[in-house]
Amino acid sequence: MRGQAVAAGVCLVLGMGLIGGAAAGSWLVGDSGDDPAHSGYAAAAELWHSVPVDQLFPPTVDGRGAGPGGADRTWTRIAVAPDSGCADAFDPLLRKALDPVGCARLLRATYTDATQSYVTTVGLLFTEGDAAAMTALARRFEHQGLGLRADLMPLPYAAEDTVAAGFGAPQRAAWTVSVLTDAPVVVYAVSGWADGRAVDKPQPAEEAMASGATAAPAQAGLGHEAQGLADRVERGLRKTADPDPTEAPS
Repeated sequence: MRGQAVAAGVCLVLGMGLIGGAAAGSWLVGDSGDDPAHSGYAAAAELWHSVPVDQLFPPTVDGRGAGPGGADRTWTRIAVAPDSGCADAFDPLLRKALDPVGCARLLRATYTDATQSYVTTVGLLFTEGDAAAMTALARRFEHQGLGLRADLMPLPYAAEDTVAAGFGAPQRAAWTVSVLTDAPVVVYAVSGWADGRAVDKPQPAEEAMASGATAAPAQAGLGHEAQGLADRVERGLRKTADPDPTEAPS
């Protein structure tokens, strides 16, 4: 009986040491005399093994106003990938683009909407880059439009025995990639239909959400699915990592 209880507890967290958030206070505050920005950045780098999975990827995410026309969305988590490195986790060109900041750990979860019509994988890539490296990468993504390139689209996480079982590379319809500069993290999301249909012309979420967009991913609201879920997971990450919730992130 005791062994079953321990096993159940372990399933709630990612990797060794994810046994609750009670210890978070000590590393979020930092040592006396530390620069607050540096302490917060260092704290964020440790979130992948210091915070329960349900805090990083909540079982249910409220997307109030996140859909087309400001419609509400609710996403339910259907699978969490084992925490891992980045080998084979990205297409080659995206992996090359992310190489300058390295890969400390990759966490991923897949969600579906309330109707189970769509599936979305959201990922948190914890990098090895310092603040300068992350800023340089963010500028490169912005100035070169790397987040809009279909050959730099993230891969989904398909989970057996779920509505995302057929969510592979050909099913990617809309995506977003956000390189944070106040934490060593890249946040991304990629969406598709839950029926496993292949997509000939995927769209970056930014374009799929634009007024007047007529491509299939845009008409289905898949850009909103990817962007809305990524935004809310990112907000949760910032809230957990920032020792001063009244201070706006840079």
